[in-house]
Amino acid sequence: MNQKYSPEMREKALRMLDEAKPSHPNLMAAVRHVAGLLGMSAETLRVWHRRREVDAGQRPGVPTDVVEENTRLRRENAELRKANEVLKAASVFFAKELDRP
Repeated sequence: MNQKYSPEMREKALRMLDEAKPSHPNLMAAVRHVAGLLGMSAETLRVWHRRREVDAGQRPGVPTDVVEENTRLRRENAELRKANEVLKAASVFFAKELDRP
């Protein structure tokens, strides 16, 4: 069941989690409680919480903006490699045409 939640829903869920944490014995209890209230997977909320901690520098890991930049650069690199292959093939073709009498 793959649902896409809005950024507003994510922020609301994380706010609710922050408010619920003091009244629960551990983080997972609070996550399960808030996820149940919102009708979402506890794992989804746990991942959002973990990602927020990484982005804030509270937990080791690669921040979201770095991941997005790497993805963009990999995609751009693949496109440039394809374009380079096309240009190489075209230069070979035209070089053969120039060698013809």
